[in-house]
Formats: sequence, structure tokens, C-alpha cells
Amino acid sequence: MRHAPALAALLATFAAAPALAGDAATMAPETLAERLAWGDQSLVVLDVRSAEEYAEGHVAGARNIPHTQIAERVVELADARDRDLVVYCRSGRRSEIALQALRDAGFTRLFHLEGDILRWTEEERPVVRGP
Repeated sequence: MRHAPALAALLATFAAAPALAGDAATMAPETLAERLAWGDQSLVVLDVRSAEEYAEGHVAGARNIPHTQIAERVVELADARDRDLVVYCRSGRRSEIALQALRDAGFTRLFHLEGDILRWTEEERPVVRGP
């Protein structure tokens, strides 16, 4: 089957269970990369770093809302409410703050990118520079 590896990665993503109720599941960089490569429309990627950090390099297609602005800009994510929302920052601290704000706003399909942008770039995955 042509899509067997991608299907296996997708199933592994959904098999990932949050450690505690309310925690976001994680998504491996390779899974995110595969889903982006297929053009998966059920996926939204959110970079919660500053606009300056985002411009220095971000995952292709990622939206940028700094973690400090999630609560007041949550309306910008209305189309993501029924989709898988993958959140990342530099190393994880800001992602957790953003994920809590998103849970508080009623989002349920939340994922934290494993290792955030540090791991993404360490694995030499592509980044987009500029706004």
C-alpha cells in the first residue's frame, strides 16, 4: 500500500494518550512533517513564540500567535476548533502556557510538538524565514 508508512505514523499519533486528563498529546516531528507533506487539511500548526522568533524560522504553514496573546486572539483560531492543533515554541515552556489557554477556551484536539522548534531544527527539518 502506497500510504502505509504515513498511515502508520498517523495511527501512532492518535494512539498517543495524554499523561493526565487535560494534558495535550504529543506529536513527533516526523509525524507532523508527513502530515504537512500530504497537505492534511485536518491539521493546524501554531507557533507561540514572538513575531521576531517566528520570522527567524518557523514550520511551513504555521500561524503565529505569541503565547501571551492566545486568550485575546483565540477568535483567530475559530477554524481550528474541530481540527488537530499542533502547538510549539522554542523549548516547551510557552507551549504549555498556550495549551492551557486553548484548553480553557474549549479546544480539545491539542498536540504539543515533541521537542518544539529546537528538535525540529536539530533534525534538519525545513523552516520558513520571514513573516
